[in-house]
Amino acid sequence: MKLLHTSDWHIGRQLHGVSLIEDQAHVLDQIVDIAARESVDAVIIAGDIYDRAVPPAEAVKLLSRTLNRLCRDLGKQVILIAGNHDSGDRLGFGSDLLGNAGLHIIGPLQPDVRRITLKSNGMAVDVFGLPYAGPLTVRQVLGTDVATHQDAMSALLDKVHEARIEGRPTVVVGHCFVDGAAECESERPLSVGGADRVSASLFEPFSYAALGHLHGRQYQGKEHIRYSGSILKYSFSEVGHHKSVTLVTIAPSGHVDTRYIALTAIRDLRIVEGTLEDILAAGKTDTRADDFILARIINTESIIDVMGKLRDVYPNVLQMQNTGVREDGKLPGASREMLKKSHMNLFEDFFKEAHEEALSDEQRAYMVDLLEGLVEEREEEDVL
Repeated sequence: MKLLHTSDWHIGRQLHGVSLIEDQAHVLDQIVDIAARESVDAVIIAGDIYDRAVPPAEAVKLLSRTLNRLCRDLGKQVILIAGNHDSGDRLGFGSDLLGNAGLHIIGPLQPDVRRITLKSNGMAVDVFGLPYAGPLTVRQVLGTDVATHQDAMSALLDKVHEARIEGRPTVVVGHCFVDGAAECESERPLSVGGADRVSASLFEPFSYAALGHLHGRQYQGKEHIRYSGSILKYSFSEVGHHKSVTLVTIAPSGHVDTRYIALTAIRDLRIVEGTLEDILAAGKTDTRADDFILARIINTESIIDVMGKLRDVYPNVLQMQNTGVREDGKLPGASREMLKKSHMNLFEDFFKEAHEEALSDEQRAYMVDLLEGLVEEREEEDVL
């Protein structure tokens, strides 16, 4: 049996204020094509379907279109669970009816786990979807005294053990943070202080654990305990990620083989670094100039309208960082003289840009005295 493991679609997400709906539609079309080409029996979405609990209308339309293509046009089974970004109640609307159409939505946590039995090529595989639920929710729904995410997941998996059929391959779909796995900046913490971690050993008894929440594809503990990763790069901390879906082939014995299938974005996320002059020169011949760009500028002198200049060659530059590296390759220290000089240079550049003439000696002397006074006030405040 073939399953296509995906997660963290985050439909409706924005990146530095820029809508990603076009980019998400492009990638979701690829997932539909992969499901058809690979003749998968089911598509799994391991949480964070939407980016927020109340998604925008365009996000709902895109999800509806994608699920219609998978279930109605291709006849695929789709199993999706609510993640920590989703509203389980909203996501789960009409789930009892939709199951008859091959769309299995596990929205809010229920007292009894639901077994979904997939049948293909003379074999059966049981899939259990566990929506994201913190300790408080698990206590309220299951009536079990749990204090941590580890306790909560253990209690949920105990329910799976009770409902599973001995000797039949079993897949668990979850949305959690397995201890030791690699995280990145675009993931919303499930709790503070590391209390959201769960042990990979909880998932070892099952044929496959299809996990969501972490955006980098990886396995943890055992190779069958896997994160498929998000479908797009959602922060510049993911620049080095290779986005994909995971094709999971399960034998009647329960043996599992996995294979990554790459996803291609319309606009990649990249970091360009160098002097402003070097970056602008490279941008003029960059064949991927429409990518989303973080520009790290190493100029030490003040520059007016850096973002405007960058957008002349990189129209989708989203962020700029001035690392301020000196000619010797070291970062300048935040000395009193450096602070005074950099602010003075900024003002001189601004004045010349605004008035088309340089500061007079009298004006320059006045500004130096003013900046000196401000620095002294800051130092006094720091002492106090």
